[in-house]
Amino acid sequence: MPLQPDLTAASGGNPALPSFEEATYTKITWRLMPILFLCYIASYLDRVNVGFAKLQMLNDLQFSEAVYGFGAGIFFIGYFIFEVPSNIILHRVGARIWIARIMLTWGIISGAMIFVNSAPMFYFMRFLLGVAEAGFFPGIILYLTYWFPANRRGKITALFMTAVPLSGVIGGPLSGWIMKALPGVAGLTGWQWMFIIEALPSIILGIVVIFYLQDRIADAKWLTAEEIKLLETNIKAESSAEKEVSLGKMFANPRVWQCALIYFCFVMGLYGVGFWLPTIIKTTGVTDTFQIGLLSAIPYAITAVVMVFIGRSADRHRERRWHVAIPALVGSIGLILSTIYDHNTGLAIVSLTLAAIGIITSLPLFWSLPTAFLGGTAAAAGIALINSLGNLAGFVSPFLIGTLKDMTGSTNSGMFVLAGSLVLGALLVISVPARLVNK
Repeated sequence: MPLQPDLTAASGGNPALPSFEEATYTKITWRLMPILFLCYIASYLDRVNVGFAKLQMLNDLQFSEAVYGFGAGIFFIGYFIFEVPSNIILHRVGARIWIARIMLTWGIISGAMIFVNSAPMFYFMRFLLGVAEAGFFPGIILYLTYWFPANRRGKITALFMTAVPLSGVIGGPLSGWIMKALPGVAGLTGWQWMFIIEALPSIILGIVVIFYLQDRIADAKWLTAEEIKLLETNIKAESSAEKEVSLGKMFANPRVWQCALIYFCFVMGLYGVGFWLPTIIKTTGVTDTFQIGLLSAIPYAITAVVMVFIGRSADRHRERRWHVAIPALVGSIGLILSTIYDHNTGLAIVSLTLAAIGIITSLPLFWSLPTAFLGGTAAAAGIALINSLGNLAGFVSPFLIGTLKDMTGSTNSGMFVLAGSLVLGALLVISVPARLVNK
């Protein structure tokens, strides 16, 4: 258990430490999570809005499904190459400056997508976007370990990652409306306006981060001395119980590579849905881009609620493996059902909602696995390595589905591959020893 400082004076003579501790963690949650949450919404929106751009872009630029799939996925090659160095730099120079740098550069590049006029340029801009964004997500996961002990990270990471479904709730209708309402304005297409408008939040938030975040607990002027002492004592107590693992040992640790494979399996499902959801809905017979945007928001809205409850359950029961594996299996079932009901809009939405709930819910809880056995610089590098290797699935998944769709005329075969990937990931999670991760 974390050591507790003597806070009797701070509590008016009554050492009600659990109440004081809860109030302190509630305070930092409300301080940090809204800005981090908004940043991740902007991140995910800029990463996957190409799925909506596809509805017009392919006809305008004469791209095949395979060209789109390759361009959507090559983002993750740039992301993979620069992920580990970026996270190590963040650990050394501080989250505030580095996260702001990441957001400003990716916002500018995302807006510059309006200049794409050929397949090579599409590939180049998506690659640059991946380079710019490398280190953002694992950097945030690492940043949360500076503030929250392991027994609180399941809930807090799930809360942070509700930004994924909520970006779909916001981005779907917004993207659909922009692409329907703005074609021809100032001589730009609908998809060009979408890239411009949806890049602005990243640039604005990048500037806000510079002035709002603090790198360490001790830098937080909005905390009292007693609160700082409590938080630092809890983090130090947890760190002292963990072995500081060298980078060499981290790279040689089979558990790190196992986690990377698990994450790869889950990300296969995430970006299979993220990049192709608008196309799947269109296949059921919906052609209006705004209606597609509204329908695509439904799976994400329901997922945002469910994933918070499951994150709380994992923390309450101090159980991680089954809270990760069962949602992944549910996600695989949803993907399979979406192929059965691919010509019925209502049932397809229900199936895709089941898939989104399972896939997206498993992701935040997955991160409780590697952060349970990695610490220090190895945590920075290990989280980045797992995230970068896992996100290679973001390249494989859309390219595979695009190629299979060109070959078969349907996304169904690709959905079966993604469902199998989720099952494999769930089995690998169960093979992780419970004693290692249930904290």
